[in-house]
Amino acid sequence: MGSWFPADVRRRVSMVYYITMQSVGVIGGSGLYDIEGLKILEQRELETPYGRPSAPFALGELDGVRLVFLPRHGLRHEIAPHRVNYRANIRGFRDLGAERIISVNATGGINPSLAPGDLVVLDQVLDMTQGARPGTFYEEGEVVHVDFTEPYCPELRASALLAGKEAGLALRAEGTYLCVNGPRLESRAEVRFFARGGADLVGMTAMPEAVLARELEMCLLGISVVTNRAAGLTGQKLTTEEVVQMMKESTRRLRLLIKETVARIPPRRHCPCKDALTGARM
Repeated sequence: MGSWFPADVRRRVSMVYYITMQSVGVIGGSGLYDIEGLKILEQRELETPYGRPSAPFALGELDGVRLVFLPRHGLRHEIAPHRVNYRANIRGFRDLGAERIISVNATGGINPSLAPGDLVVLDQVLDMTQGARPGTFYEEGEVVHVDFTEPYCPELRASALLAGKEAGLALRAEGTYLCVNGPRLESRAEVRFFARGGADLVGMTAMPEAVLARELEMCLLGISVVTNRAAGLTGQKLTTEEVVQMMKESTRRLRLLIKETVARIPPRRHCPCKDALTGARM
């Protein structure tokens, strides 16, 4: 656009162009508040029909790919998991042109084969938050039942696993995340119960993010960092300090995985996520 246009007009037009182009969203969990190499073009505050998201969205570019970044717990990690406005966050990504979202979570390891520091590409979820958090965009007006057989986008999962392999990162190719409401940590008996139910990891933020993305026909990839062994598995008291420390130690690998995954995402979607509402309405 010619320099004879006022600077604020040029900026608004360029951002409209940015938003109308396909973007990849990234939700940062505990300890992941920025993306290395992300050239930020604008911080965008939004108001959605569901209220305000957790923080302003950072709109930028990462190696030529348009990226939209949001820290789930706010800029200063001031929002507890049960108080996150998940609907506003996911709707905000959609309003900013993101069709795909990479969601990062800190988790406790239940499966004995998982160790602190492991990176897990999630494939299944168990939701213990239903009724405690607003978990759908369709509360009135129409009845919609989206298929949730495979909660995470198979196309994004394939991109992440390929990225990990080619970048030399050790990844767990599958994992079942059990989501609790929090903010308290789990009891020893609860962890035993979760293990019998097939949970590999436990955390507080994977749901309803995944189903909300599905209801908007968006793709979502879940990447979990095992920050500690779950309650009762070590005989020691659980602390937030160990969670924060392990996330710090894992940040370099997380950033590399996100960067390499974004570079391998196909330009066009061929997954079932884009047609999630087909046949879902009553």
